[in-house]
Amino acid sequence: MYELLFWRYLNEIYLNNQEVYEALIENQQVDGLEILPVQVILNRIDSVFSQWEKVDENSWKNKTGKGAFQIITTPQSIKIDCYGTEGKTMNKLVELLEEFKCPLYDPQVPERYDEMSE
Repeated sequence: MYELLFWRYLNEIYLNNQEVYEALIENQQVDGLEILPVQVILNRIDSVFSQWEKVDENSWKNKTGKGAFQIITTPQSIKIDCYGTEGKTMNKLVELLEEFKCPLYDPQVPERYDEMSE
């Protein structure tokens, strides 16, 4: 499994990314993060991955290749768990979230890929 996490900071706010990640996966509200249009984001992902089998409300499986992913949301974050998913598919998911100004935080590295990263 490979985990991707996305959130958006309020203007002029930038926090410790690892601490934000840990709070979000515990479903805690984090002061300094924006409330996301979660349903709009899910609808966009559903549209882009319409050729995939929708296993349940938040899970997709590739019908013609390998890979699957599940999305877990909070009002402030989108977490995508990828199972055997190809890199190009994960890149497509990252690009989709960038449309909503939500850069990737990769907890495996750990690094956040935005203009504020060091």
